[in-house]
Amino acid sequence: MTQTGTSPSSATAPSGGLLTGLVREARPKQWAKNVLVFAAPGAAGRLAESPILLRSLAAFAAFCLLASGLYYLNDLTDVDADRLHARKRLRPIAAGQVSARLAVVVAVPLLLAGLGICAALGRPTLVVAILYVGVTMAYSARIKHEVVLDLACVASGFVLRAIAGGTAADVPISKWFLIVAGAGSMFMVAGKRHAELVETGDDRGATRISLRGYTLAYLRFVWMLSSSVAIGAYALWAFEDGAVKLDPVWAQLSIVPFTLALLRYALDIEQGNGGAPEDVVLGDRGLQVLGLVWIVTFGVGVQLGG
Repeated sequence: MTQTGTSPSSATAPSGGLLTGLVREARPKQWAKNVLVFAAPGAAGRLAESPILLRSLAAFAAFCLLASGLYYLNDLTDVDADRLHARKRLRPIAAGQVSARLAVVVAVPLLLAGLGICAALGRPTLVVAILYVGVTMAYSARIKHEVVLDLACVASGFVLRAIAGGTAADVPISKWFLIVAGAGSMFMVAGKRHAELVETGDDRGATRISLRGYTLAYLRFVWMLSSSVAIGAYALWAFEDGAVKLDPVWAQLSIVPFTLALLRYALDIEQGNGGAPEDVVLGDRGLQVLGLVWIVTFGVGVQLGG
């Protein structure tokens, strides 16, 4: 199995000044996760409508601000553990590039700005955003140390993003959408923990306490179960609800690239490359092609079904 960890001796010290450190701490690379706000209006076939698109873009911006603010606060609570990790010790706060006081000064305006945009999008979106912030802060403070609960907590962050996209665009969210989003999120989180367990080995409890309670076999079971639920729910949607808004043939054809993409991602996990989902997606050309095929198939179904 491929080892993806970086030894402390091979890690390089962070470079750049304070501004570079602040940008790195905001983790703009992680903003790719916030594309989930486009999922609900996209599934409803309404993303091409200008008002819906603008509101979705605003929700995307809001959750980018919220996520960056929360990363600052999370890294403050994790600073001691991060300094023991081969890669995480290079984070700006752990490396001393950004002070604890400055981190708070930056985090608070980011969170307030994100919540302000959500408030402008309506009370439902604001409520979802507050839940997202609350769940994430609870995770950073305590839940990240609890086995199983930490998986559910991280997965819920993905689901709340998707729900926020639906409330911001004021489109209905089907039961199948929520099941696919929830199961798919659990699949990715279990893969991330699997990769971390492979990477840390015997030192797994030093940087993440919850890893002590997991085994590779258990995490493999979780991702197999969650992927099965995601594929099953997507298929039921395609054969039942999908025909309402999409051309039924294309809705059903979209099951193929969707399933193959999950299988491809599972292969990446099995090879130990699931530690950072955004890196897997951006680094696996085959996965990108399958994603593009799914988007095209789904898009054709929307056009023909409209």
